[in-house]
Amino acid sequence: MDILMQLISEPFTWGLLVGLFLLVMMWRLMRKDIVMLRKDQKRLEGENKDLQGHLNTQLKINATGNEQLQNQLDELRGQNETLRGNLNVARQKPGRAELRHLQVMESAVSAMREQAPGFASAWEKALREAEAGQEAAEGGLKKLMRKVLPGGKNPAAIATDVEAARDGEDDA
Repeated sequence: MDILMQLISEPFTWGLLVGLFLLVMMWRLMRKDIVMLRKDQKRLEGENKDLQGHLNTQLKINATGNEQLQNQLDELRGQNETLRGNLNVARQKPGRAELRHLQVMESAVSAMREQAPGFASAWEKALREAEAGQEAAEGGLKKLMRKVLPGGKNPAAIATDVEAARDGEDDA
């Protein structure tokens, strides 16, 4: 017992005991932190898996939507080409060219009445302007307006106006 009391009274022994106590405490805290970090790591791996699954699902949905939009775009392009071809065919049908020329002539006659009745050069100028106007009207807003509001004249009224214009030229 004397030896035990002598060992306990030594400062080295006290230092060794305090050091061992601190080592054990540090080891327990470190072990607790390691266990907690492993749990967090498993939780984060699970969340990562869930997020990757959501991302894959979202990418599949986007790919499907893009594919549908591309199919619709291709279909609309095909319809556009078909309609363009049908329009060209309709323009070349018998009577269409004459109707178009009649509209150009009516427009030219109206312009002649306003500008200078009786002059051939003014007639030719008005005819060219009407032709340019008709070309511009074949596309865009003017075409739509012409179809919606065709001018309120039927072919019989146009023919009457053409005859009246001829009579006016003969009188001059």
